[in-house]
Amino acid sequence: MQGFLLRRAGQALATIIGVVTLIFFVQRLTGDPTYLLVPETATKADVDALRHAMGFDRPLPVQYLDFLADLARFDLGQSVVQRVPVMTIIASRLPYTLMLAAGALLVACGIGVPIGILLAVFRDKAIAKLAAGFVLAAQSMPTFWSGILMILVFSVLLGWLPPSSTGDLSHLVMPSFALGLLSMATFARITRSALLDELSKDYARTARSRGVRTGRLLVRHIARNASIPLITVAALEISNLLAGAVIVETVFAWPGIGQVTVQAILARDFMIVQGVVLMGAFVTVALNLISDLLYSLVDPRIVLDGGR
Repeated sequence: MQGFLLRRAGQALATIIGVVTLIFFVQRLTGDPTYLLVPETATKADVDALRHAMGFDRPLPVQYLDFLADLARFDLGQSVVQRVPVMTIIASRLPYTLMLAAGALLVACGIGVPIGILLAVFRDKAIAKLAAGFVLAAQSMPTFWSGILMILVFSVLLGWLPPSSTGDLSHLVMPSFALGLLSMATFARITRSALLDELSKDYARTARSRGVRTGRLLVRHIARNASIPLITVAALEISNLLAGAVIVETVFAWPGIGQVTVQAILARDFMIVQGVVLMGAFVTVALNLISDLLYSLVDPRIVLDGGR
């Protein structure tokens, strides 16, 4: 176990450094943000003075090494446009994104897993075919399109829900469904596949032949074995939800990390984009590590050996 943790920690560190390096240099190929911060009447001397003040006139390797040094001190730098520490900006927006991701995950698991069970247990029934059509529609619809349709139907036509911004829980309903529908389809498909695979095994057929009811069979015997692929999918889908929040937050004017990221990209605010990407990389790596550790808890037969 110790060897496994050390190996995965090294892989995680290499991944994060690789992501930071890539985003650092690729961003600077998009242009000089100095021109976005000066008025149209600014002279070349004004532009050069501002560029020097922000440190963008230094060689890229020097800027990169300085950034890594700040990162080692948990300093994400200062926003080029807002002149506010990046950590402060992320900390102020992160609760909204976590709230949205939690709502979307609740939609994805709360609807997707039961539908997956229905598709596996009643796979030849009409209700399963209807559920499969719903899953296919949810999987085929982009989040920005489903979000716009929800605003049109439930806000403009019916007036049931607020169209955008934040407030009480009613403001969270449509963004959560828009973000969670695609992941819901993934959970449904994986649950169906895992259950069908377990139901086809000898122990499940033997239990059925002995008169064990389907519900008891699923809860007492199949659930733990079928949960292994769901753990993997959950780790990936949480990362996808955080990434998909960029579009959903823009559509619904939700003041989270996604919205501030779009604004930073348009303004070429390198520091904010770097901080958000670094946070996303850390979350993704941490979730995958946690999912690996959960395997051994769910199924004791899985041994985490650092030498393998």
